[in-house]
Amino acid sequence: MSGPNALLRTSNAGIALIKRFESFCATVYRCPAGKPTIGYGHVVLPGEQFGTITEAEAIELLRRDLAIAEAAVRRLITVPLTQSQFDALVSFTFNVGEGALEKSTLRRRINQGNWALAQRVAAVGLCGRQEAEGVGSEAGGGGGDDGCELLTSAD
Repeated sequence: MSGPNALLRTSNAGIALIKRFESFCATVYRCPAGKPTIGYGHVVLPGEQFGTITEAEAIELLRRDLAIAEAAVRRLITVPLTQSQFDALVSFTFNVGEGALEKSTLRRRINQGNWALAQRVAAVGLCGRQEAEGVGSEAGGGGGDDGCELLTSAD
């Protein structure tokens, strides 16, 4: 591993933030993008089968998923980051994917050292995420009592 952020890992505070954004759902539901998802935002991959999972199992899935997002941030961000900046970028990448980070204006601005503009780009993205996820609405999440819209075999 090399690069200015090679030793960084998502902190406990970063994981807590991601967990708060994602919420825990013990059964498969459809995320705002329409993908089958479980736990703390784990997109169910082909061949994976889930019934009901525990929170501990969801955290293990989250840690595996975060390792992928962390690797993308380390590879794509070429300037040194603080722990908070790294956590925020891992959260962003976990949510939108490595490809979106790679193509993003946010990445370009950060790598240019233009943090003021990068913060504005990130704020616009966060507002879009909140709107898409219904933040501030009573329903929140997918519509179930626990914020999960359950998938049935008909889905």
